[in-house]
Amino acid sequence: QVQLVESGGGLVQAGGSLRLSCAASGRTFSNYFMGWFRQAPGKEREFVVGIRRSGGSTLYADSVKGRFTISRDNAKDAVYLQMNSLKPEDTAVYYCAAGWASSRKSADYEYWGQGTQVTVSS
Repeated sequence: QVQLVESGGGLVQAGGSLRLSCAASGRTFSNYFMGWFRQAPGKEREFVVGIRRSGGSTLYADSVKGRFTISRDNAKDAVYLQMNSLKPEDTAVYYCAAGWASSRKSADYEYWGQGTQVTVSS
């Protein structure tokens, strides 16, 4: 079992920045590919960004490329999402997830956090 707890969400104006954190506990964090997903009201959960075990390779959704940056610290069992140039359409609940392989599909992730709300006002 891996427990994931997100933090750092909040309300921000368009153009602003937020940094989300995801703290992991339980099994060896460095064994997992980590991803961030988001879900807006009335929409399906969508992939945002993922990072490989070593942190050397990342996957980004086209909608966030150049604005969001994922990083991880295996010594601290944590993954981070730096979000810059935020837009109202980035408003969603953001979820941290852990899986065994690099994937954009939510079904490929085994463990999920409870989510943190990000609201971007126009």
